[in-house]
Amino acid sequence: MIEHSNNIFLSDGKLLTIGSKGINVLSLFNGMSTGHTALDNKGIKVNNYYSSELKPHAIELTQFHYPDTIQLGDVNNWKEWDIDWKSIDLLLSGSPCKDLSIAGKRKGINGSNSGLFWKFIEIYEHIKNLNPNIIFFQENVGSAPKQDVGVMSMAMGVYPVRFNSSLVTAQLRDRYYWSNMKTKTFGMFGDLVTDIPEPKDRNIRLIDIITDGWTDKEKANCILESESRMATSQESLKKRYVKDFNTIVYIENDEVRVRTNTVKGYDVVTENDCLNLAFPTSETRRGRVTKGKAPCLLAGNEPLYVLKDMEVRMFNKIELVRLQGFPDNHCDMLTRNKAASLLGDGWTLPIIEHIFEYLPFKKRGKKKILLRLDKNGPSSLSQT
Repeated sequence: MIEHSNNIFLSDGKLLTIGSKGINVLSLFNGMSTGHTALDNKGIKVNNYYSSELKPHAIELTQFHYPDTIQLGDVNNWKEWDIDWKSIDLLLSGSPCKDLSIAGKRKGINGSNSGLFWKFIEIYEHIKNLNPNIIFFQENVGSAPKQDVGVMSMAMGVYPVRFNSSLVTAQLRDRYYWSNMKTKTFGMFGDLVTDIPEPKDRNIRLIDIITDGWTDKEKANCILESESRMATSQESLKKRYVKDFNTIVYIENDEVRVRTNTVKGYDVVTENDCLNLAFPTSETRRGRVTKGKAPCLLAGNEPLYVLKDMEVRMFNKIELVRLQGFPDNHCDMLTRNKAASLLGDGWTLPIIEHIFEYLPFKKRGKKKILLRLDKNGPSSLSQT
């Protein structure tokens, strides 16, 4: 197995600890600076953080949380950037998924949007020629065609791991993650693969994160950038709500219906009824609705909507922030729709924190065991 070490060993036996005085980061397609937040939360000191981003509200949020961020502009103009390239320790990239995602037109890795991946490759190769120890991290959508995943992996020289954010949040978000921070060889041809273990399941349910109402869904579907374009009419929301065939509470003909194993196939719920949704996946369940009882709060949830008081609403800003694993107040300075735009395009913070545990940079406040390599073999050297 081939792995990157926490240290670089020089030929004369001297030891260089990476990141002991802080690191320099270049983040392409930076979005809301989730990478910076994860580094901070893992105790990795950042000296200089360079950002390539075009969305004004993304830049606004980044500068609010990290005012020292150095904004570089369009990634297409990277050759004009005034950077000491050899000083970059960590290269981050979440190149656009629009042409790769099943939600898009599937033009592939050479599409006008997802093709920006090749700018990341150009920059990575440029830095690697000056700093062979550069660590990179790349993310993209889990629904990308296997052929494109293979092409991307060949370009980076390593195959990805695949995690779903549902392990650490209440959202289904399937993503590929490539990095050379920790790798191993695999298979008869010795392919290099990213060797980050799967995070532990935190068992966070959708009902745990909504601010009011009720949902029969265990997890929300993946939030997308389109969540920023709110439907305003109840008719529009309800038409979208009924399309979710996995939920047992739905709206049709201005009625709230609950699927049951009856000849009609459903019961109608009114505001004077109580609803029992124990065993929600059961295909034989009857008697979900008890008529004529004291009023109870009814709320059902399609991935992006909550039903309450016979009306449907979209996720609010706090719920969207929680679905990506951020503190409730992280996007307070933005409107709900601007926050939704960034969160829908962004990374899941707890996933990135988990992966960054394996970065070969010294973390503040943690004791490390360093190894000195000399002609007599490795020997340990304690250092904080």
